[in-house]
Amino acid sequence: MRIVIAGGSGFIGEKLSNLLVKEGHKVIILTRKERDKSEGITYVRWLSEGTTPEKELENIDAIINLAGVSINDGRWTEKHKEKIVQSRMIATDELIRIVERLPHKPSIFMNASAIGIYPVSLEATYTEASKVKPNDFLGRTVLEWERKAEQLSDKYNIRTTFMRFGVVLGKEGGALPLMTLPYKLLAGGTIGSGKQWVSWIHVEDVVRAISFVIKNNGMHGPINVTAPSPVRMKAFGKTIGTVLGRPHWFPVPSFAMRLALGEKSKLVLEGQKVVPFVLLENKFEFLYPKLDLALKDLLK
Repeated sequence: MRIVIAGGSGFIGEKLSNLLVKEGHKVIILTRKERDKSEGITYVRWLSEGTTPEKELENIDAIINLAGVSINDGRWTEKHKEKIVQSRMIATDELIRIVERLPHKPSIFMNASAIGIYPVSLEATYTEASKVKPNDFLGRTVLEWERKAEQLSDKYNIRTTFMRFGVVLGKEGGALPLMTLPYKLLAGGTIGSGKQWVSWIHVEDVVRAISFVIKNNGMHGPINVTAPSPVRMKAFGKTIGTVLGRPHWFPVPSFAMRLALGEKSKLVLEGQKVVPFVLLENKFEFLYPKLDLALKDLLK
């Protein structure tokens, strides 16, 4: 297949590109910078003055949209929040424009999303069938992003999926390096109340899930990309300590996190219990279904 990735040089995109090439696909990465072609990967410039990427994207089979400013980068000032939203809206609008101009439409459009679309809760368990009523910045951003991407399904009947990522764990990026640092300094402990849910997933299972969905034509709409065993924050921290052989004893109070991170502290002080019902129903096999397995692979 000829697969286009927007945001293909990021934390998830790079691993996804490598997997797809390994599986024999031709990968086209949309980029703002000039890059040399590498084995199995072609780079096409977009979102820059004078670029017309649609001329180089004929006969593509799939588009994967991972583009957008990371929610983990920088403090959530009003200016930075605007960048988070606009980077996603602008990239998605451009992908819609490109598809409209392609005589041969892709069979699937995969849009990144996030479990932040589900309301924060200590008791609820969310599946893809759960109602979403976002009441905070992240939730509203995700809902707006999904609605924009859905235009391709409405206009052209293209199979469209919303990959609702949980807390993605990896060595090179995501939340894990920051979460493990206190333990490596012998200062690890429970963050906030410790009762908040962490719906996590190993980055290798993220990219495998994306590949799996591409191949399964019956899968569309929201898809929770989380491991089947979410845990509470206290258990998450204790597991890090156990795997690293470090103590879990210095609690980090909520007020300290809010002081340090501002509104972004919600990413660690609040959470949702999310299960990947659609992936499990379609017999996707996780390499790392349990947290200790994932952390042993990433931290040892």
